[in-house]
Amino acid sequence: MSPISRSDTKRFMTAAMESTSERTPRRKIGITCYPTYGGSGVVATELGIELAARGHEVHFITSSLPFRLSGREANIHYHEVDVYHYPLFEHPPYDLALATRMAEVAEFYELDLLHVHYAIPHSISALLARQMIETQQKVARRRYLPFITTLHGTDITLVGQDHSYLPITQFGIAQSDGVTAISGYLRDQTREAFGIQDEIEVIHNFVNCDFYVYDKAKVAAMRPRFAAPTAEGRPAEKLLVHLSNFRPVKRILDVIEVFARVVAAVPARLMLIGDGPDRSAAEHLALKLGVANRIHFMGKQDNVNELLPLADLMLMPSELESFGLAALEAMACGVPAIATRVGGVPELIDDGVNGLLFAVGDTEAMAGAAIALLNDSERLAAMGAAARKTASDRFCSSRIIPRYEAYYERVIARGQAAKP
Repeated sequence: MSPISRSDTKRFMTAAMESTSERTPRRKIGITCYPTYGGSGVVATELGIELAARGHEVHFITSSLPFRLSGREANIHYHEVDVYHYPLFEHPPYDLALATRMAEVAEFYELDLLHVHYAIPHSISALLARQMIETQQKVARRRYLPFITTLHGTDITLVGQDHSYLPITQFGIAQSDGVTAISGYLRDQTREAFGIQDEIEVIHNFVNCDFYVYDKAKVAAMRPRFAAPTAEGRPAEKLLVHLSNFRPVKRILDVIEVFARVVAAVPARLMLIGDGPDRSAAEHLALKLGVANRIHFMGKQDNVNELLPLADLMLMPSELESFGLAALEAMACGVPAIATRVGGVPELIDDGVNGLLFAVGDTEAMAGAAIALLNDSERLAAMGAAARKTASDRFCSSRIIPRYEAYYERVIARGQAAKP
């Protein structure tokens, strides 16, 4: 997701606060996430922005400023977690420093709850903070600080199932006052892998549909920078896009292979937004296949909401996706996705209606479908409209954020009942 401009945020905040002031108590919420480029950090940061826009007081407690924040947003506060390096510690104990900072911020600002994103180590740090506050020496300052853990994917499907982390991941989830998962698939995986029988609330990822939207004037102005328009009898180039952190699970090499097949049949360009460990391999493959001069390696971008609407088609051939946030962002802009039938993706993409799904690694079928769709403007437009409708009807922040607010109230009520 791209950051919301400060002027837009102020306008959006006023409207949101007016519409919700009578219904939802204003809360003081601590949010912890990995602040770097990645889905869990993006969702956590955008959640904080949306909550602040609805009048809540949001405190980010992280090792560095989340990259979606400027540090000047109204109702948002940032608290850095300092980790000191002592010669005795081969690996600085970040999780302990985080727990201490959580407890300090919660006490000083009287937080109502902590909301941590990604189970390891954040749920354990939140548990320690809760226990520190609950057992303070001064009895009058003791209280119960509930915390919610949101599961995002690899914290369960990869890291959490490593034998070194499985017991502590299971413990952190079990000790949470509330647990949410970004898809039904991830909820089911968590229950199967960890034997969790307690409530896991499914709250899907979201997109701000007011900012991820097709703007005809902006597209007309920006698209020629990335794909040539019609000129002197030459057809306009098509534009494909991929957005990720370029980790192996995203299968960026499949993106290059699919595009090489597409460009052999259709004049086209490719925008690659993001960066990560597989970028070098992608560049080498693009050179090998002779398509490097038709690919824009754009690195990390803040204005994703302006770039996605320029494209005709999104490529997301991932090995696994617990939801598929990049596809949702594209869909909100009216850009359908060609993706893989894995994880939680079918909860977002209805094959043949608002996008197309394929088996992992079937680059030939993906390329064939892309070529057919790019050559059928009527079907492409219909699929793009259906994609936008799916985002609007089911995944807009205006629909999802109230679900978080309602869940917060349930968890806080349970916490109050558990007061020492």
